[in-house]
Amino acid sequence: MVDSRPVRQGDRPAPRPGPSRRGRRVRRWVIVLGVLVILLVGADFGAAAVAEHAISQKARAQLNLSDDPSVEIHGFPFLVQALSGDYGHVSVSADGVPVGGNLHDVRVSAELEDVTAPLSDIASGNTKSIKIGKLTGGVTIKAADIARISPLDKIQNLKISQSTASYVKYGDTDQGNQPDPTPTNAAGDPVDGTTAGLRLSGDVQVAGQKVEIFCFALIQLKGKSISIEPHRLQFGNDQSTTTVPDAVQKALMPNFHASIDTSTLPLSVTPTAVRVDSGSVTIKGEAADLSFADLSVAKTPRG
Repeated sequence: MVDSRPVRQGDRPAPRPGPSRRGRRVRRWVIVLGVLVILLVGADFGAAAVAEHAISQKARAQLNLSDDPSVEIHGFPFLVQALSGDYGHVSVSADGVPVGGNLHDVRVSAELEDVTAPLSDIASGNTKSIKIGKLTGGVTIKAADIARISPLDKIQNLKISQSTASYVKYGDTDQGNQPDPTPTNAAGDPVDGTTAGLRLSGDVQVAGQKVEIFCFALIQLKGKSISIEPHRLQFGNDQSTTTVPDAVQKALMPNFHASIDTSTLPLSVTPTAVRVDSGSVTIKGEAADLSFADLSVAKTPRG
């Protein structure tokens, strides 16, 4: 039998939310989640900035700098690394580092890997306990500082530029114009070598006259030192050069022979390569299992 009683309002099913209502609810959740993500990312970057600043200030004191060096903690999220105390990659760089009495404007750059640093120590600025698994670094010495190294301090207006080892040895000949072999690492990628060609130029006194002279030399790694070994000299300028007589070469050549003790430079690394750029020489090296304090150098008066 069919129930013929009238349908009451309570018997009707509740109306389902319309598409527009569900869409607004989803959008609200998306907005909330977006705000939370922004806040978390902002907090993460903020915490990283605080840690970078603390390390930078400590490095400034250790390297005797007038300004804070650049410190960048790589990887995201930072807070996960901070809570564990393990950091995969940290970059540190600084300009104007004074070393000894002659070097006033050294640039230092270092890539630190497998760094162990307790969060409490970073927060308090205590970097003594920071341990570095591997360090790859470079120290760049500008021409103005190299000109202060004896006996190069006898050369006025000293300038530095690149040359090939072939040209240093053989000059403007078929053999001298051949490119140098490119050293590679175990993966076959090109790397800097332990020897590089170098052209030094400056003014010297010859028979009471100021004369511009070019010296073609090799700069080489020799244990803990970098040696500049002159091979030949030329008078003149970039447009016109003249071969220096043998007697004059013999008298002037020692003025271009110099060495740099790498053990006095920042970063406790074993030198592995040397590179010549226009106006500077960069010494590269690596080290393992050291502390943050090993990045420092002996303090010297600034001035």
